[in-house]
Amino acid sequence: MGGGSSDPWFPDTVATVLVDKSGLLQAEQSGEPKQDFLEASPYYDMSNIPVNTYKAKTPFMGKVKSVKRIVGPEATGETCDIVIDHGGKMPYWEGQSYGVIPPGVKDNGKPNTVRLYSIASTRYGDDMTGNTGTLCVRRATYWCPELKADDPAKKGICSNFLCDAKAGDELKMTGPSGKVMLLPESAPETDIIMVATGTGIAPYRGFIRRLFTEKTPYGEDFKGVAWLFLGVANSDALLYDNEWQPILKAHPKNFRLDYALSREATNAKGGKMYIQDKVEEYADEVFERLEKGAHMYFCGLKGMMPGIQDMLKSVCEKKEIDRSEEHTSELQSL
Repeated sequence: MGGGSSDPWFPDTVATVLVDKSGLLQAEQSGEPKQDFLEASPYYDMSNIPVNTYKAKTPFMGKVKSVKRIVGPEATGETCDIVIDHGGKMPYWEGQSYGVIPPGVKDNGKPNTVRLYSIASTRYGDDMTGNTGTLCVRRATYWCPELKADDPAKKGICSNFLCDAKAGDELKMTGPSGKVMLLPESAPETDIIMVATGTGIAPYRGFIRRLFTEKTPYGEDFKGVAWLFLGVANSDALLYDNEWQPILKAHPKNFRLDYALSREATNAKGGKMYIQDKVEEYADEVFERLEKGAHMYFCGLKGMMPGIQDMLKSVCEKKEIDRSEEHTSELQSL
């Protein structure tokens, strides 16, 4: 499930989340900020998830609140954290995506179409007001071997539009979309295994903030282990590490973090350390947690999937368990 993927079977029904901001006001007055004014009742009820509230023909006009580069100088490419103000009119849940329609037309003269980006914040937004949503976007560029440089005539239309945006700029939005990457909140003892490459980290930032950073009902009830695997090229390309480290210190029993730095580390065979290699280091434990009901999510490059599927098959063979096809099917469905 990547930040730019779509699922055509999502229903066209429009659902809304009732917003009762009095809960936030009371919490602030008591001196104990608690995030509960955007919760369902009970909080794990998924019957009113907002889906496709806005569509391409009638998009929502959001406003850029901030754009910030979040990678170091030696990172492979530029990645930006983009906060969008929706004024509470475009609510979403963790794991969903926003669509953005970049301005301009295609070569055939028709308007540019929707690009989907996984939302990188919880339903409350980074400012905890329920009025914003965050996107994690890598600027798409194209290397020209003849020029030996990026070709300015060939670049990702929407990613460059977003990364070049300024506070106050308006943008056409659709969504939210997606119902397949939601957290299993009705079973707070469930382990969460998150595997990401690059900006695939986006939905997991929302997951982790909901579990450990914000005072949400699910976070209070969570008894499982949230385990994040992130694959990037080098240390400068790490995303949101400044947020993960304090959580590691505060919740060592419930949060785990493993990085795969392909240009700085090697795998067991002496080759580059890719995300599938890092997950394979913990193959037996990952398999055991899945056997006990853990949910495993994937977001980013599809190239990681064959290696992880092969790893699970090999664990099945080693344990003489004839369930490899079942696990493969389960992984493909996420």
